[in-house]
Amino acid sequence: MTETSSTIDPKLLEILVCPLTKGPLVYDKAAQELISEQAHLAYPIRDGIPIMLVDEARRVQTT
Repeated sequence: MTETSSTIDPKLLEILVCPLTKGPLVYDKAAQELISEQAHLAYPIRDGIPIMLVDEARRVQTT
């Protein structure tokens, strides 16, 4: 995996919000996911493309 495919454009992160809560997302570079802390969901990033579908997201535990 190249460095360009493992990062997401910061401008895109400013625009994207959780489709469920409309809240901000946190980029998890290691897991290649966008995390919605409000909804406790992680949206996958596949081939550099964020998959912003609630049905595709996985539940995450928060501490």
